[in-house]
Amino acid sequence: MTRTPDAPTFGALLRGLAADTAAVDEVAGAARANSPEVARLPVGEVRRQVVLLLTSGLGALERHEDPGGRDFTEARRLGADRAAQGISVAGLLRGVQAGRDRAVELVVRHGRTAGVPDEVLLEGLLTIGRYAAAVERAVVDGHRAAERELAGTGAAARARLLRRLLLDGPAGAPPAELARFGLRPDGRYHCLVAAHPDPVRAHTLHRQFTRHGGLLGAVEDRLAGLLPRLPGSAPADLLALVAPAQPLERVPTMYALCLAALRTAAHRRLRGLRRVTDLAGETALAAQPALAELLRGALLGALDPADEFHRELAATALSWLDHGQRLDQTAAALHVHPNTVRYRLRRLREVTGGPPVEEGARCTVPETVHWWWALRSWLDGC
Repeated sequence: MTRTPDAPTFGALLRGLAADTAAVDEVAGAARANSPEVARLPVGEVRRQVVLLLTSGLGALERHEDPGGRDFTEARRLGADRAAQGISVAGLLRGVQAGRDRAVELVVRHGRTAGVPDEVLLEGLLTIGRYAAAVERAVVDGHRAAERELAGTGAAARARLLRRLLLDGPAGAPPAELARFGLRPDGRYHCLVAAHPDPVRAHTLHRQFTRHGGLLGAVEDRLAGLLPRLPGSAPADLLALVAPAQPLERVPTMYALCLAALRTAAHRRLRGLRRVTDLAGETALAAQPALAELLRGALLGALDPADEFHRELAATALSWLDHGQRLDQTAAALHVHPNTVRYRLRRLREVTGGPPVEEGARCTVPETVHWWWALRSWLDGC
């Protein structure tokens, strides 16, 4: 005969897992691994969702409640929050279900270790399973209700217009549709592209960047938009690229340039708000990797990437070019004596044949570009 579950014992097991940081992290990790959309959320948000899942059956287990009579306001609120943050219901459920499956594995593992009989574990899992299913239904209900509300406010239409303008330009866009979202056909707008932050922070950034109007949203898995005025700043840990104000007809070109500059800035590990024009040279050069390879071979073919001294020579020469070919400024930046810089540059010239380092000599502009490009790409490949 099946034994009646020992509610306090099983409840204590479930409550212990909900309070176990390692267990919660394991369940949250499963949810994030199985849903890229959930993975974009802050870890704390996913952990909160996990604790809700683990504790959803405790009341039922201890009070033998019918799931249909329980208040699932918190679960509905969670679903609504995810809808507002741009998480699809399918992506949300993938994360929830993966987390639930891992939670069941942990309950069985920890329960057997604690000596809880298998029939008690089975009865307990069936009980909390009914509640977990009710929680999922409430999450979906909250998500769909929020989606209907967002559709009524024009959020979906705003997102479609933004993607259309950034990817295809304003051709065919009715003036009335532009006006509906505060854009003028003859207006000039700054294109902004940022590495997509987590959905929770995206709401804060939307308010910050669109303070003076404009459109902002997720496009091609990045934060992008059109702004009538430059934002004053961006969070110190966020990388955002902005282009000069241009007519709407030029928006797709600006968007492409912002994407290219974003890759360049990310490679340099830059952060904050950056202007596309400040990265124009590096972005243009980065678009020609085959030419960079030829230049490296022609100018730096004698250098060995595995030789630490050769890497030191190249880094010193690059710093020398970055500091206007000034020995004193290069020495200060590298925290060495100017004679050390002079020695390294001469050794580089002996090995590679350049650049010129005689007293008072200066590279021409084309020479500077060639050597700077070759040195930077060579060092990046080391």
